[in-house]
Amino acid sequence: MNSNIEISEIKPTEYHELSIMVGELLDEIMKKINHKVFNFNRKETELRAKDLISNGKYWVYMARDINTNQRIGFVSLYESYALYSEGAYGTMPELYVRPQWRSKSAGQQLLKRAGEFAKEKGWHRIEVTTPPLPEFEKTLQFYESNKFVITGGRKLKIDIL
Repeated sequence: MNSNIEISEIKPTEYHELSIMVGELLDEIMKKINHKVFNFNRKETELRAKDLISNGKYWVYMARDINTNQRIGFVSLYESYALYSEGAYGTMPELYVRPQWRSKSAGQQLLKRAGEFAKEKGWHRIEVTTPPLPEFEKTLQFYESNKFVITGGRKLKIDIL
């Protein structure tokens, strides 16, 4: 593990930086698949993060370079429920590490903290959906190398107007 990386719960002063990283994540996905699938608005994302986190509906852990205090990544979680999962479980909608920090253990450290948080909440599982394959095959390999297993098909959605 990289000892220059610190993982801690997001601070209210970091919502702006979080919204920037969400934009970077979504932009990376859209560029790789060559399709605009997200309507990203940085300011709305910042306000949404503040609302969800302050109301205890969403949890975010930030990764920082302890030498520069630069934010280098984050993981987000929320609680979900399903009969198949025997009750409450964690959903991890976003895990992002800035490109220059990839393969330097930041992602593994964020996953480790997410797992610790899951235990604190009494969850027995965390579920994640990868971005589209084959463009994000490396992402799938990352999760599999960190003990995630494929459990089903693809994520689908319908917009409700």
